[in-house]
Amino acid sequence: MRLVFPGTRGYIKFGTQQHGRHSCMLASYRKKTILVDCGEDWLGHLDELDHPDAVVITHAHPDHAWGLKNGWDRPVWATRESWEVMARYPLPERGEMVPRVPQRIAGMTVEAFPLVHSVRAPAVGLRITAGRAAIFYVPDVIWIADRDEALRGVDLYIGDGASLERGLVRKTGDALVGHAAVSTQLGWCAHTGVKRALITHCGSGIVRDHEAAVAVLQRLAEKRGVQASIATDGLVVDI
Repeated sequence: MRLVFPGTRGYIKFGTQQHGRHSCMLASYRKKTILVDCGEDWLGHLDELDHPDAVVITHAHPDHAWGLKNGWDRPVWATRESWEVMARYPLPERGEMVPRVPQRIAGMTVEAFPLVHSVRAPAVGLRITAGRAAIFYVPDVIWIADRDEALRGVDLYIGDGASLERGLVRKTGDALVGHAAVSTQLGWCAHTGVKRALITHCGSGIVRDHEAAVAVLQRLAEKRGVQASIATDGLVVDI
């Protein structure tokens, strides 16, 4: 499986050359490609996204789905909750992802795991399997339902870079919303035996000073026995 990261910036107002566009990922296997997420700053730039065979949306926040507002001729997969938000998008080929039901998409197996992240735009993390390779992609997360199952046997965890050491979590009514710290996510990896982590959807702390963030990440990763790095726009990873 080959992974390409056309964008790695979270929902912040500024970017850099390393983190310029909203986070998304292309996963390719045997000449088929899935695009995961398509945020609003991709609107009008879809031709730069390598003509994927299918698109999968983790949730319907602006930085993950609004790039599709004007439509696209690609099959798009999303959960029922995300389709309710995207109901008026002119997307002719729609597939519904049911959480915890593996779905064959563009030659790969995609399984959605419910997350704690948002009340208005319920999110899922994606376990993507191709051949012997398995990854888990979760750019926005506080908690993963069925976490041990989600990460079992995963070669690479791709996680939420909103904050390195302090979670950005608040309450809306009785619900928690926001982002787990990278340090917490690395702990999940250590607990479940995942040896490699890649951080995307980068928040202001990473984007403002990428090199300093790399140093902090290495300290956090070494403490937990995980190899970790920060994705930058255009990064290519082979699994």
